Amino acid sequence: MMTPLVLASTSPFRQALLAKLGLPFITAAPNSDETPYLNESAPELVQRLALAKAQALAEHYPDSWIIGSDQVCVLNGEIAGKPYTVEQACLQLAAASGNAITFYTGLALIQPQSGKQTVICEPFTVHFRTLSRAEIHAYVEKEMPLQCAGSFKSEGLGICLFERLEGRDPNTLVGLPLIALNEMLRSAGINALS
Repeated sequence: MMTPLVLASTSPFRQALLAKLGLPFITAAPNSDETPYLNESAPELVQRLALAKAQALAEHYPDSWIIGSDQVCVLNGEIAGKPYTVEQACLQLAAASGNAITFYTGLALIQPQSGKQTVICEPFTVHFRTLSRAEIHAYVEKEMPLQCAGSFKSEGLGICLFERLEGRDPNTLVGLPLIALNEMLRSAGINALS
C-alpha cells in the first residue's frame, strides 16, 4: 500500500480539493514563519512559504510525499490579506470593483528521504464587474467572507461579483492548483487514475 500523501495544511478548503483526486492523504499543521522578506515579490513569497510548510513536516514524515501550498492576492500592486472585519471586506471589494485581483498560489511537493522537491507558482486572475455599494454590503452580509483573501468565496455567491476569470485551473483560486499538483504527482510516480 502506498504511503499516504501529507498535506501541510489544516485548511478545510485545501483538504476538500485534494480529496477530489481520490488519493489517500493525511493532514498536519506546519509551523512555519510566514513573514514576507523585504522586497520579496508575491510569486517569490508563495513559493518560499509553500516549500517551508512542506519542509516543516519533513522530520515527522520522512518517507512521505509532502504537499505545501501558500496563497496571496495582489490588488493594485499590493498584497491584500484576509479582511477579518465587515468594514475591511467592504473596503477590499470596493477597491476590487471594476478592477482585477491576481492570486498567486505557491505549490511544493517534497520527498524528504530522497531530497526530491518541486516548487511552482500558479497565477489566477479575477476580473470584477463594477459593483454598487449596496451590492458589496449585501454580498458581505450574506456570505461573510472575513477569512478569505480578497473578501469573497468563488465557490459560493462570490461568483456574482465577477466579470470573468483568467487562469488554467479554477481550483487555484480556492488554494490548491490541482492540475499542477497532478502533474507533480505523476512525475513522482503517483497517478490518481491508476
